[in-house]
Amino acid sequence: MFENVEFANPQFFWLLLLLPLAIAWHFFMRKEENASLKIPSIDGFTTQDILPKLKPLLFALRILALAAIIVAMARPQTEEISTRTKTTKGIDIVIAIDVSSSMLARDLKPNRLSALKEVAADFIRKRPSDRIGLVAYAGESYTKTPITSDKSIALNALQEITYGQLTDGTAIGMGLATSVNRLKESKSISKVIILLTDGVNNSGFIEPKTAADLAVEFDIKTYTIGLGTNGNALSPVAYNDDGSYRYGMREVEIDEDLLKEIASVTGGKYFRATDNEKLEAIYDEINKLEKTEVEEFKYYKYEEKFRPWVLLAGAFLLLEWFMRNTLFKSFI
Repeated sequence: MFENVEFANPQFFWLLLLLPLAIAWHFFMRKEENASLKIPSIDGFTTQDILPKLKPLLFALRILALAAIIVAMARPQTEEISTRTKTTKGIDIVIAIDVSSSMLARDLKPNRLSALKEVAADFIRKRPSDRIGLVAYAGESYTKTPITSDKSIALNALQEITYGQLTDGTAIGMGLATSVNRLKESKSISKVIILLTDGVNNSGFIEPKTAADLAVEFDIKTYTIGLGTNGNALSPVAYNDDGSYRYGMREVEIDEDLLKEIASVTGGKYFRATDNEKLEAIYDEINKLEKTEVEEFKYYKYEEKFRPWVLLAGAFLLLEWFMRNTLFKSFI
């Protein structure tokens, strides 16, 4: 009966302490009011009527009614809480992904591109209140999906990104410029690019520093990530006769100075990911650095439960009145 029930005025339960006093007072006064008569024998007064013995039942009903009234005065109620969230500071994010042939290197498992897609997918799922866009670049760049709040679209587009869709090469300036183009019209308070590469800028007709200046002009922060182990990595070096890649050890070359400069001038930060765990940690750190402000509203709905107790008290009093004026009338 009291499951999930709270009391608005629990102080009224102190009145329950009066009930034992009322019971003791009742039996004391009843004893005082009963006159005693000494006789040598009660054989002539013997009766089989049980009703006189049940007379205390009338008082018990009054006590129960009083207890029910006290519970009703404590105002039992159930509480239902509903919440609504409102994004007060959303972030528009573009993830720029290098899809050059070197992203098939196997220093990350199973390879750099697959590891990145897995970590980026988890990052997207953790940003439910933000809009996400995807840019792919190699020797050229293109928008895989514009910024969208529909995470299923972004996640599906991410899985569709593969090597071979673009001319091979590493056009960092093109990838950054395309990302800026996706965000320049954004009305969001905060705009962020996460640009990842595993090489050195060697393609494209837009210089990375020029693209970085565009990001600064449109107040777009850029986080850059250099992906690849230190030293040599098992990477594609040639084609086999069947069209598949032949792998061999190649030196990992990442233009860290350029990536650091891009991050610095745009107000971002540079990271180096040498394995799967570090790549995941980098995206977790970016997730923490770029916090979306979400305001939560709670609505409380109370349902009063005192009415059944009032009805119960009324039922006790009505039963007491009925029994007093019928069954026990001749004994009162």
